[in-house]
Amino acid sequence: MGEVEEVTLSPKTPAKSPFGSRFMATPLASPRMKKAVASMRGYLEEVGHLTKLDPQDAWLPITESRNGNAFYSAFHTLSSGIGIPSLLLPLSFTALGLAWGIICLSLAFIWQLYTLWLLIQLHESESGTRYSRYLRLSMAAFGEKLGKFLALFPIMYLSGGTCVTLIMIGGGTMKIFYEIVCGGTGVVNPLSTIEWYLVFTGSAILVAQLPNLNSIAGISLIGALTAVSYCTLIWVVSISKHRALPAVSYQPPEPKPNAAAATVFSVLNALGIITFAFRGHNLVLEIQGTMPSSTKSPSRLPMWNGVKFAYLIIALCLFPLAIASYWAYGNSIPSNGGMLNALYKFHSHDTSKFVLGLTSMLVVVNSLSSFQIYAMPVFDNLELRFTSCMNKPCPRWLRSGFRIFFGCFAFFIAVALPFLPSLAGLLGGIAVPITLAYPCFMWILIKKPCKNSAIFHWLLGSLGIVLSISIVTGAIWNIVTIGIQVHFFKPE
Repeated sequence: MGEVEEVTLSPKTPAKSPFGSRFMATPLASPRMKKAVASMRGYLEEVGHLTKLDPQDAWLPITESRNGNAFYSAFHTLSSGIGIPSLLLPLSFTALGLAWGIICLSLAFIWQLYTLWLLIQLHESESGTRYSRYLRLSMAAFGEKLGKFLALFPIMYLSGGTCVTLIMIGGGTMKIFYEIVCGGTGVVNPLSTIEWYLVFTGSAILVAQLPNLNSIAGISLIGALTAVSYCTLIWVVSISKHRALPAVSYQPPEPKPNAAAATVFSVLNALGIITFAFRGHNLVLEIQGTMPSSTKSPSRLPMWNGVKFAYLIIALCLFPLAIASYWAYGNSIPSNGGMLNALYKFHSHDTSKFVLGLTSMLVVVNSLSSFQIYAMPVFDNLELRFTSCMNKPCPRWLRSGFRIFFGCFAFFIAVALPFLPSLAGLLGGIAVPITLAYPCFMWILIKKPCKNSAIFHWLLGSLGIVLSISIVTGAIWNIVTIGIQVHFFKPE
């Protein structure tokens, strides 16, 4: 008796079906049947090791549709990767100076782009499993309990906390837009801040009825265009109106009794601002999960192409915004609101209402668009609980109910805790490892690279943890020394 040959599946040497080979050799097989079998075998070899999909994924909003492409990837990445935090970038230059500010911004850009590449590579394992959610990848790398402990809170904060912040910014900017357009009409009873929050939340919930992540690709495109537009508009206005300002100072503030400690923590706060400007790592696996994948065309290829294009645009927005705005305003940039408040503060008298109103409207539309993609992991998690218990997809009315519930809950938090942005440095520092550290550790644990590569990634990940601890420490120092105004249910 001859020995049986072991057949293994691998991308380089796809397995051939023994049944198919024997069937093709029989005289009973017609040419049409032979062609059909060959076609089926080729298809199975093509999709072979990359199709281990959880059937439950077809019921959830992130992975319900898998017809994404590089364009969708670019739209989603731009919409999630650039936004209001970028308007605070010039503020970091007041502590670091122009030269060190550019250096730190460049290093942070390269660092987070590399960790983004790591996540894209880790999306598809060699065994065929696709990790379409950051939390699942964390659990696969660190173990179920430790993975949840390390990643669950940061991911939920980056999703839910961002949505709460967007309600505050979007609702507040709606109010500013209304005052710019209708300020002189003598309105008797203008809407309060809470009512503007409610208007924004209602609009966000209405748009959130789109079923899945792929279906909001057009919304993400609008969000990307508006973000690029208002970032460009702000730094162009800053340069063109620079001469209308009084003398601009680039000197650091006068030293205080505890000058050394204050300087160190102001630098840490500046590094935190730069780190927070680059966001969206908690969404990259979800975006990649909307794409089809096969051995010949793995999803990492179109995903990385879309990300490269998106980050080219992000760089062309963030670097001019940070450098030009710092050159225009120096140390006069408001610490609350950054460049958006600087535009209203310094140029409300010498800039047309059209430009000011257009900028405000772009911020509002971008906030509405960003709300959709950052809320999608929350929607997905809510539906996951239902489908796990009931073993069937969510009916449409329940899916709408989940989204209305989350929108109302985020509105409640925005109204009840209006001081939440003051804690952004503290809470955001806890979330820094999601971007800069965990991808390095997960790469080591899953890919098991060579010694030199492992040492490099351990050092890079450890540096991310140290940076996170430093940012949290600086945020606590600022809270203790400067303080925060804690007031409940009184948004300004």
